[in-house]
Amino acid sequence: MSFTLNIDGLSSTFEKKVKLLDLTKGDKDIICATVNGRVRELDYDVYYDADVKFLKVNDHDAMGIYERGIRFIFAMAVHNLVPGLRFRLTYSVSRSIYAQVDALDDQTKFLSEEMVEQISNEMKRIVEADYPFKRFIKTNEEAEEIYKKFNLDDKLEVLQYRPEKTVHFYDCNGYCNYMYGKMVPSTGYLKSFKLIFYTPGLLIQYPRSEVNGEIPVFKDEPVFADALIRSRDWSNLTDLSFVSHINQKIKDNELSTVELINLCENRHNRMLCDLGQTIEYNIKKIRLICIAGPSSSGKTTFADRLTAELKSRGINPIRISMDDYYKRREDVPKDEDGNYDFECTEALDIKLFNQNLVSLLNGWEVNLPSFDFKTNDRVFNRKVKIGPNDPIIIEGIHALNEAVTSSIPKYLKFKIYISPQAQINLDNENPISLTDIRLLRRIVRDNQYRGSDAEETISMWPVVRKGEFKWIYNSQEDANYVFDSFLNYELCVIKKHAMPLLQAIDKEGEYGPDAERLISLLKYFKDIDEKRIPSTSLLKEFIGGSCYRDAK
Repeated sequence: MSFTLNIDGLSSTFEKKVKLLDLTKGDKDIICATVNGRVRELDYDVYYDADVKFLKVNDHDAMGIYERGIRFIFAMAVHNLVPGLRFRLTYSVSRSIYAQVDALDDQTKFLSEEMVEQISNEMKRIVEADYPFKRFIKTNEEAEEIYKKFNLDDKLEVLQYRPEKTVHFYDCNGYCNYMYGKMVPSTGYLKSFKLIFYTPGLLIQYPRSEVNGEIPVFKDEPVFADALIRSRDWSNLTDLSFVSHINQKIKDNELSTVELINLCENRHNRMLCDLGQTIEYNIKKIRLICIAGPSSSGKTTFADRLTAELKSRGINPIRISMDDYYKRREDVPKDEDGNYDFECTEALDIKLFNQNLVSLLNGWEVNLPSFDFKTNDRVFNRKVKIGPNDPIIIEGIHALNEAVTSSIPKYLKFKIYISPQAQINLDNENPISLTDIRLLRRIVRDNQYRGSDAEETISMWPVVRKGEFKWIYNSQEDANYVFDSFLNYELCVIKKHAMPLLQAIDKEGEYGPDAERLISLLKYFKDIDEKRIPSTSLLKEFIGGSCYRDAK
């Protein structure tokens, strides 16, 4: 029976099944394809009517597959050079992957520039050899033997939490590993990467979809890097660096689960205490506290808790939401697609915002606006006045942007960047994406408070991410303090809320791959009963039950 493929807009008829790879005509810039909207590896056979779209690394789905391949050949290169040497990979500065040696002895504790160059050259050799990736399946018992053979003991710990009885592997010239997802056909597709010596480890750079498939120009980010290091050090100190370690702490008994929750919550309490102390010591020169961070970072609950912390020290801040300074819809600029761009600075009445800030800091009473999104207009119904040593807390996507608060001298501002800085892994080669954590938070929150299904939230995510790259990430290095909003136990709780929402998404639909990726992540986490989570927890902002939201 013949079938028709609509390939990138051109229709062709076939009499027998055809492999996607054969349709690419050897173009190694093509990483994968969508078949009727579903992402497929290039070795997939098509035998039915379908729309086929080939994807290059400037597409998000293709970038994920490419990055997975880079991690594979990095692990392979290290294995070839120094069998038994282990690295732990985590997401890091400048949109890269950080690799730190899991030391075997004093000689392998730290890297040298020469060793980084050797690894890079071996990766290039592997790419040049164009070894095929051959997929195969083994039982869990057979997988144990493979893990032991290739010194992948960290994967043995994960194996016990897999609900399946089989494990997928890829063989590449005799080296076997699995990166929990789809791969390119062969190593020859992975020709673009850079290794940078970044003591005591190295950085792996790879093409990013948000810069049109190019490797981003390296930009050191010491403030962000310090936050990641502190998160990693704390996770290592408390033995919460891997999913298996977290599961181990909650599987023993209810008491150990409560201890885990309290351990993570107390870390947030300590950070808030440190932050409150810093502000208290400098309160005479801090008049504006600016809070910003990407979507689903927990900004609202954090601002509530910081307010309570400062009040406990005799400091009485007022809160101003930048959302109340939106212009009327018809006065908001449109983006390149013709849609209203509510995330650009021109969408805000910056002049009025600065006038109100200056008046308040001068000790005058101000009637603040409140934006009514139903009527598309502002109402002025909140008269406030502050004391000579009381600061103003502003929260919003542009809160760290100097251009938005240009009337206030920089030395009077204290800037806080908040985001989950998770540094946990499934295993050494597979770090958990910080972006996926925020997406899971937003899926749960949007369903809890807006009645949105997961598909709707996922469909909006690319636009959200575009705004983050444009307006938020460039300002994080200007922060005086970075607050890590991640709670190491949170995915054990989010799992119960997110799983049914993700499972409701059509696997063959446009958002099936995103749902599949998130489900594959969550399935490794054991469940936690959320009744033990305090009502002040930042996590409650997403799952419901926050004392701050309920009190408003």
